[in-house]
Order: sequence, then C-alpha cells, then structure tokens
Amino acid sequence: MILFLLASWLLVLVVQLFCLLFLFSRLAFRPVSAPKGATVAPVMGVTVVVCAHNEHDNLLELLPLLTAQNYPLYEVLVMDDRSTDLSDVLLEEMVHLLPNLRYIRIDVEADHVTPKKYALTIALKKAMYPTVLLTDADCRPASDAWLTGMVEPLQQPGTEIVLGVSPYERKPGFLNFLIRSETLFTAVQYLSLALAKRPYMGVGRNLLYRREVFFRHKGFYSHMRVWGGDDDLFVNEAATPHNVAVALHADTFTTSAPKETWADWQRQKQRHLAVGKRYKTGDKVRLGIITASHVLTWVLGLGVGLYVLWLAMSGQKTALLNPLLLGATGLFVLRFGLFWGIVGRISNKLGKQIAPFAIPLTDLILAIYYCFSTLRVALTWRRKQGGW
Repeated sequence: MILFLLASWLLVLVVQLFCLLFLFSRLAFRPVSAPKGATVAPVMGVTVVVCAHNEHDNLLELLPLLTAQNYPLYEVLVMDDRSTDLSDVLLEEMVHLLPNLRYIRIDVEADHVTPKKYALTIALKKAMYPTVLLTDADCRPASDAWLTGMVEPLQQPGTEIVLGVSPYERKPGFLNFLIRSETLFTAVQYLSLALAKRPYMGVGRNLLYRREVFFRHKGFYSHMRVWGGDDDLFVNEAATPHNVAVALHADTFTTSAPKETWADWQRQKQRHLAVGKRYKTGDKVRLGIITASHVLTWVLGLGVGLYVLWLAMSGQKTALLNPLLLGATGLFVLRFGLFWGIVGRISNKLGKQIAPFAIPLTDLILAIYYCFSTLRVALTWRRKQGGW
C-alpha cells in the first residue's frame, strides 16, 4: 500500500513538472512588447461590442473610455437588452456626445436562445466592421491602447481569434483572494495551451475575432439554449492550432469587477464548470490531467506526510531513507519551487493578480478548491439555469 502511494505521488509529480516546464513556462517566458499605437498597419475596422442588461452606472463610466481609444477606425456598439434602469435614455444622450457610439435596443426575449447569445448574435449581424472586440459593461480597459493591442496579433497570418486577459479588481477579504487566484490559474491554463497550439477557451470580457469565423461556425447554434458559454464554448468550437493568438501586454487588459458574495460567485463558477462539460474530448482530457495532478500532488503528499510522521513516532527512522520516498519528496520540493517561480512570474506578467509571497498559498488553496468544487458540480448540477 505504501509503495503504491509513493509510486502514485511520484507519477503525479512528474506530470506536474511536465506542465510547469513544457507548458506554463511558454507563458512565463513569452516576450511581450507594447502596442504600437496609431502606427499599426494595415488598419482594420473594428466594432467594439458591449452587451448590457441594467448596467446604467457601468455604461456611464465605461463608454467614455471605449470611445477614447487610440485607434483610427472603429465603432462602439452597445446592445441594450431589455434594461429597465433607464439605460436607453442614457444611451440616447451619449450617442450625441461621444464619437463612434451606436446602440441597439432589444425589447423582446427570444424563445430559442439565451438572452446574451441573442444580443451578441444581433450585434455580429449589425456590426459595421468585419472584426469584433467583446467586453462587458463592468469591465474597464487598462489604457487607450487596448484596442490597438488586441488588434495587432490579428495581423499574424491565419489568425482569426485573439485571446485577451481580464483580471479582477483587488479588494480586501479571502473571497476576493480566492477569485483572483482561480482567475489567475484559469488564465495560466488557457493562455499556455493556446501558445502550445491547443487553444480551448477565451473570456468574453476581453475577446476579439473576425465576424467571418463566427458565421462560418453558425454562431452559437450548437449551444444556443445553454446558459453561459458565449465565449469559451464558441472559442472551443472555432479555435484551431493555427488561428489563435494571445495579447499579453498590460495595456491590452480589461479589469473586471468581481463577485462580492460567496453565493453569487458559486453560481457563476458552477455555470462555468458545467459549460466545461461541453468542451471537446481532448480539451477535457488535458484539463482533467492538469487539475487532477494538481489536486493529487497535495492529497497524496498529505498521505505521505502522515506516513512519515508515523515512521518517526514509531522509531522506524531507517525507513525514512527509502529511495522512493526520498526521490518523491525531492520532486515535490522541486515542483513546489517551480510552481512558485513560474506561476509567480506569470502573475507579475498578468497584472500582479497575486503577490509573489502568496503564490504557495494559492497553490494549496486551488488544490482544495478544485477538489471540492468539481465534486459539488458532479453531485448537484441538475437544476435549470437562468439569468443573463
């Protein structure tokens, strides 16, 4: 039994080392250059799309930032989906004050598709330009070079989709720390896998693609009644090893407002995890291996630790020199240090979401979170979803 425990721990540690050295390191050491500003050429017309439902205050703050982007040819298209907070009145006023701003009012909920996917589909049909950049009303672009920086990777031959980064605001409290930790590691995975030519998702808070690829894949047809997935399920279907690029400079980020209660965040994460069940089989296998090896690194490590404690307390000190035990322990220490260094470097690159000294805590907390959240979704995800 002990040999099986040690061998299993050794195996998952090898998997984790592979992920760190040959996958996540691609992102950690990826060169990053600043957007070129208005000198970008050739100029591509872009429609920035914001879907909003009762987002009056957020739109009041966001739209001036979007219409002030340093880019020569773009429009901002707001989809006002059945808002009852006078968003339509605000938008009617702002179209006369801000350049390049349009809005479309949706008054009826479609019965064949979820509201946000319906709004996005209408936006893609009505967009003035052949490239769209998506964000949410509660997001804020990091700079006036955001649009330029997201467009630049699209100039690489064959590129149709650009994955952006959208960290959450830093606020006090453990919930906010957990949200930022989970968001950081999600970004580590989807950006690293995209760089490894295995793209599988993007975040709708900061996502750019050509309209042509949207209609070529029939939009959201295969999951139009699924709540959520307007970003990651679409990318999962449309992405190939050669049509996806990433934008990593801090000027291309959008900052988002995090959930502030445990209940709201749990509902959001349950939806995301349930949508993940619809990913391609290969993507689910890769993500399952990464997550399971992360969790088992700590679970099996706890088991080995208890075994070592028992040996020490029972006076069997010579058993502590077991080569398999020493080798696995050495790999754990190596994996621990590499995770701290590589994920810490990525965190600094992606807006310093987690302070360097807190990366080990993030490592352990994520293992616990993945263990319990996956089990909870598997056992309780049965009820019909709603919302927007």
